[in-house]
Amino acid sequence: MNSLSRNDIEVVVTGVGATTPLCGDVPATWRGLLEGRSGASVLDTEWTREHDFPVRIAARLAVEPDLDHVELKRMDRAEQLAVVAARQACRDADLTDGTVAPDRCGVVIGTGIGGASTLVTQHDALRERGLRAVSPQLIPMVMPNGPAALVGLALRARAGVHAPMSACASGAEAIAWAWRMIMAGEADVVAAGGTDACITPAIMAGFARARSMSTRNTSPETASRPFDADRDGFVLGEGAGVLVLERADFAAARGAKAYGRLAGVGMSNDAHHITAPDPDGTGQCTAITAALRRAGLEAGDIGHVNAHATATPLGDLTESTTIRRVLGDGPVVTAPKGALGHLLGGSGAVEAIATVLSVRDGLVPPTANLATLDSRIGLDVVAGAPREVRLTAAISNSFGFGGHNVSLAFTGA
Repeated sequence: MNSLSRNDIEVVVTGVGATTPLCGDVPATWRGLLEGRSGASVLDTEWTREHDFPVRIAARLAVEPDLDHVELKRMDRAEQLAVVAARQACRDADLTDGTVAPDRCGVVIGTGIGGASTLVTQHDALRERGLRAVSPQLIPMVMPNGPAALVGLALRARAGVHAPMSACASGAEAIAWAWRMIMAGEADVVAAGGTDACITPAIMAGFARARSMSTRNTSPETASRPFDADRDGFVLGEGAGVLVLERADFAAARGAKAYGRLAGVGMSNDAHHITAPDPDGTGQCTAITAALRRAGLEAGDIGHVNAHATATPLGDLTESTTIRRVLGDGPVVTAPKGALGHLLGGSGAVEAIATVLSVRDGLVPPTANLATLDSRIGLDVVAGAPREVRLTAAISNSFGFGGHNVSLAFTGA
């Protein structure tokens, strides 16, 4: 146990990993974001045609998981993506056996829905072929803590393995809880992030019935339009992101590089509606304000906001109101879901990585497909090309069904 007080502890990011609709790793995904490319495409499946789905587009993974046959057979797709991202992040952080004692290592991996694809396929197998067709691995494949548990087993993480489920805020909440573990002295190193892979008939049907998704089936690449005057909903995606967080002095002692510092976190709840955000943005304001306070930052220190902005009419407008109320109209804003689609539980983690890279590189990616900024937004939203910005600190927002709000404050290393 370290002898530092909580006020002396700093948390740094020493490794990042991701697999997304843009590419299978962080460097290429980052390039795709800077180029404003879209990972969405036509979803040409039998079930979309059979049921006459109003939405026939999605943002599928660009690179299939590089796992062996046994791993693929025993893991749900969301678990596969989490393992791939975690392996990348640990390699990037140069974490090897013996780098950190097991009782000082933790894992927090969130998911919004979990093993949806396995549940669907195994239900069909039972109905069509009977009990013996059901996999004996069904339960560990569908349980929501499966991704966290598998990463925890790989890292022998005995300080704690946790699996927050906060809808679209799950990945960001996992990072926030990892920060808390380190600040509380419970761990020196925590692998944290989020994952989801549920481009399946039932999930797509549910979002379609809720009219949450874009119906621009003839133009999938331009369908997701955060902050645009003509936005009509999100494009469902799949992917995962994992960050290795470390106590700064522990990282320095082993000579680890640092991308940046996770300076503060804020979490709250709207207590307003199961799916709709509080239009006043009060809960979102609380989360951002808490992140600033814990980071020791003022509103004027924030030069960039990586917005949750899913391209829904009400959600984007509410978040813009929130940002202006707390931070003013000065921060340069981007919304990665125009390029990535909505990765649900994976989105907050992948977008946190993008925020860290923005601070490191002084570059803010453009918001893909932003042609005409909604006049009510009132923010400096980057479009067309990346923006060079000298950044001291940045905020990454993630908001989820159920009223969950998470804001993460990053600074340079």
